[in-house]
Amino acid sequence: MAKPSSRQELIDYCFRKLGAPVLEINVDDDQADDLVDDALQLFNERHFDGIERMYLKYELTQEDIDRGKASGTTGVGIVTTTGNSTNVSGLGTVTSNFYETSNFIQVPDSVVGIDKIFKFDTSSISGGMFSIKYQLFLNDLYYFNSVNLLQYSMTKRYLEDIDFLLTTDKQIRFNKRQNRLYLDIDWSAQDVGTFLVIQCDRILDPDNFTSVYNDSFLKLYLTALLKRQWGQNLIKFQGVKLPGGLELNGRQIYDDAEREIENIRGRLVSEYELPPLDFIG
Repeated sequence: MAKPSSRQELIDYCFRKLGAPVLEINVDDDQADDLVDDALQLFNERHFDGIERMYLKYELTQEDIDRGKASGTTGVGIVTTTGNSTNVSGLGTVTSNFYETSNFIQVPDSVVGIDKIFKFDTSSISGGMFSIKYQLFLNDLYYFNSVNLLQYSMTKRYLEDIDFLLTTDKQIRFNKRQNRLYLDIDWSAQDVGTFLVIQCDRILDPDNFTSVYNDSFLKLYLTALLKRQWGQNLIKFQGVKLPGGLELNGRQIYDDAEREIENIRGRLVSEYELPPLDFIG
């Protein structure tokens, strides 16, 4: 099928690109499955079409608050890390204990990046009944020519700057290999049932979005990976004669695949990957 929509169809497509069934592709099924996983991992982590922007909600529980506000060296939420060192200046074994609070929320494995958490509360200096926006719409908007939009825009920006300085965004830390979202906040000031809105990037599950298997980059990259594995499997048979006088050349297949993979990964950076943000200052 020219448009693969499943894992096996993608493998079959790549094998045909390598010459099957005219040629026998000496790659085991388990090896092919591993290479599909490798290709999907790179696709999800580096390709701009491999993820989707999501807004996930999380409801704080009493257990979260208890773990987050734990203090001291004992109690719920306190994690101890011990470091040992022997023969230090003749003192024998020296043990050092370090304590940290389990101020994290476990996130799904499919989340590969978290950008920010929206403000916990909806109150702000420019919000509510007495905000300039509310008063403008209440009193002046029906006089269409009486509103100076430039002055209104400048005033709103000024109020937003004040709001940003007084109610700063919460500090977060996230590592996709841990699947933990650390919240550096005052946990004792949080209430049970409060919802956190998390802006994150989530990988596309190819089993739910089958068009992932038909991505042009994924097909090229997986074909090159299979070709390299094919050549690697044949390297040890260098010089073996086949019926008809043909000779296996696994080294040539392997080297060709390496060049193709290098070229494809270079195209990934320049064509398919989102550019990094520039920081000034």
